[in-house]
Amino acid sequence: MTEQELTRDVLIVGAGAAGLTAANELRKAGLSVVVLEARDRVGGRLWTDVIDGAMLEIGGQWVSPDQDALIETIGELGLETFSRYREGDSVYIGPDGVAHRFTGEMFPVAPETEKIIAEITERLDAMVAEIDPDRPWEHPRAAEWDSVSWDAWLRAQTDDDEAVRNLAFATGSAMLTKPTHAFSLLQSLLMAASAGSYSNLVDADFILDKRVVGGLQQVPLRLAERLGEDVLLNQPVRTLEWGDDGVVAHTDSVTVRARHAIIALAPVLYNRISFVPPLPRRQHQLHQHLSMGFVIKVHAVYERPFWREQGLSGTAFSPYELSHEAYDNTNHDDERGTLVGFVSDQNADDLFTLSAEERRERILESLSHYYGPEAKNPIVYYESDWGSEEWTRGAYAASFDMGGLHRYGGDLRTPVGPIRFACSDMAGAGYQHVDGAIRMGRLAAAQIIEQLRQH
Repeated sequence: MTEQELTRDVLIVGAGAAGLTAANELRKAGLSVVVLEARDRVGGRLWTDVIDGAMLEIGGQWVSPDQDALIETIGELGLETFSRYREGDSVYIGPDGVAHRFTGEMFPVAPETEKIIAEITERLDAMVAEIDPDRPWEHPRAAEWDSVSWDAWLRAQTDDDEAVRNLAFATGSAMLTKPTHAFSLLQSLLMAASAGSYSNLVDADFILDKRVVGGLQQVPLRLAERLGEDVLLNQPVRTLEWGDDGVVAHTDSVTVRARHAIIALAPVLYNRISFVPPLPRRQHQLHQHLSMGFVIKVHAVYERPFWREQGLSGTAFSPYELSHEAYDNTNHDDERGTLVGFVSDQNADDLFTLSAEERRERILESLSHYYGPEAKNPIVYYESDWGSEEWTRGAYAASFDMGGLHRYGGDLRTPVGPIRFACSDMAGAGYQHVDGAIRMGRLAAAQIIEQLRQH
């Protein structure tokens, strides 16, 4: 096989939303680009596939009203959105194991617990309001807040265990998908600041507002269409040589020479590339303090959305259940009903010690605690296991270990010679969402365009 040699103004590594956004912005500015993607598809952590005849969004899928960059892109690409089904009662299961129906945002907990949750939420909103999501490490108390775990801080506020579990859940199981003792208060505040407030983060109607007709992977697919043959799949970059005069990237069959490079991958994958010379010490240290969380996204498709007949919205929560949250995930104009449930961190690890059959049984059993016995008999069942994906290694995003954010956060986006970095894992607003990926793609492209103008 003859090796292909390409010369471009800018090389982009990774065909997710960040890389493809950057490539399109650079093209608009008249620069030549090529995107090298390790997988056999574009989209990164966005992936819509048909499984046993059902269209499933295996990766990211929701659009919330604060996600301006994503909403703008969806409109510009001519895509349509639809609202998540949410009519009727939600379900909450407390420590007694009983399913309680409720409406509104507050879980049906004892009045004293409700009061504590409201008070601590207010305290958190005030703290979050002081955090700049692009620079959380600059807060005067950043070092202090980064040295206490999210769990320890909450338990210092109250000895009400149910309140703690419900408060911890939003950034722990639901977002960072790590045990709450494994990341800091500062990391939790950043997660909330990226959504505008802690209240926004715990409001499912806000965070999980709309979906894209045909799936959110349409965004990268359409962005890639515009780039045509400048997106090359199945091309993992093995070596990246860099210096003052630019970069040379080598895959197994392509060599690309470019003046600039954008690495648009999750930081946990940088070590799959041999950098020549090696990245600076600071980068080597930084990347050892970042890791992915882990969550199983469970898709269960039924002949009809039976829960709606019971007056249920499909929205369900419990910090005591294996599936800690679940939603009506029925596709636009689909007669069938789809539920999506989530199992995260330690629970997800534990489930993978079981056989596929046992795993399915345990998860569906948990869903049946919310929706009744009919939930145990889907016509299509699928688990999105991003932890086994070679080019992802977990979900949803990378976050820092204890103390890592204030120590290294400021270096995440620092360019190294002609190399810039962009992905949702380093976003401020829109952190770990497609919105953040688009923002980071735009930022990296704008910086290169500005730099080239000055020369």
